[in-house]
Amino acid sequence: MVQTEALLSIRDLSIQYVTRDMGCCRAVNNLSLDLQKGETLGLVGETGAGKTTIARGIMGIVPNPPGRITQGSIFFKGEDLLRKKKKEMRKIRGDKISMIFQDPMTALNPVDTVGEQIEEVLKLHQPGAGKEEIRQKAVQMLETVGIPGERIDEYPHQFSGGMKQRIVIAIALACSPELLIADEPTTALDVTIQAQILELMNKLKGEMNTSMLLITHDLGVVAEMCNRVAIIYAGEVVEIGTARDIFKNRSHPYTQGLFNSLPSVTGEKTKLKPIPGAMPDPSNLPAGCPFAPRCGYACEKCMAEHPELLPVEGEHYVRCWRAAEEEQHGIAAG
Repeated sequence: MVQTEALLSIRDLSIQYVTRDMGCCRAVNNLSLDLQKGETLGLVGETGAGKTTIARGIMGIVPNPPGRITQGSIFFKGEDLLRKKKKEMRKIRGDKISMIFQDPMTALNPVDTVGEQIEEVLKLHQPGAGKEEIRQKAVQMLETVGIPGERIDEYPHQFSGGMKQRIVIAIALACSPELLIADEPTTALDVTIQAQILELMNKLKGEMNTSMLLITHDLGVVAEMCNRVAIIYAGEVVEIGTARDIFKNRSHPYTQGLFNSLPSVTGEKTKLKPIPGAMPDPSNLPAGCPFAPRCGYACEKCMAEHPELLPVEGEHYVRCWRAAEEEQHGIAAG
């Protein structure tokens, strides 16, 4: 069912990668998500959970072959992006929906100046603008992200890692998109620069009234940036709720495991409790709950039956048989 009030509404999305060596890898499985206008939704999970594939699906850049979207819909402002032609999607990408990629080193073209790369987006989506107007806009975008406008004719290699990420943000926001997808935008940066980039993104998001889908595995970033959080495991949502729900009332054993893996900065010193095992093979997912082989609470039902995403309270939902039974009996999850 389409949520018309949502800016972005994903329903039953499945994405697979088919290769000769690995067979069929089910990267995203029957995933449904909503993103409201002006909201920041965090996608959190281990490497290999399917977060970037979800983003690529929204942008229409799943590499084909080997990737293919096998089912589902992605409604943006009421229109299904999966029914758009390639030419129509090229007009949407960079204009209405933009993406900040994980590694600025590979996102920037080393043979073009940073000014040319910002101007390229503006020329594509604002064809009526004059050459001087476009250049002035590019200078303005550089200065907006804290880089002096006189550096517009310099090349990517002349900038530090933090500045490269600022340039990538300038390119993504050049046309004031309604939806910004940020794929681990601070992973390659040191802590001080991370804080600066996050503060910049929050500031620009507010000024441009942009909605954001933030992909990360850093729970500190989630606490700083997100209104709601979706925990992703084996290509599906296992828990979703407000940031307060996830931080204060987490219900899924996987979510609890993620938090237990974090070192405490206060209180007594204790050993970390890493989640045992590894992510399941996407070409051979378990029949029941995909987290069951790593879960200390798993029972026969977990091994045999795939759980539905069930309500806990308000906007809080969890995909776990144990959590659902505890909720029914009024017992707080441990």
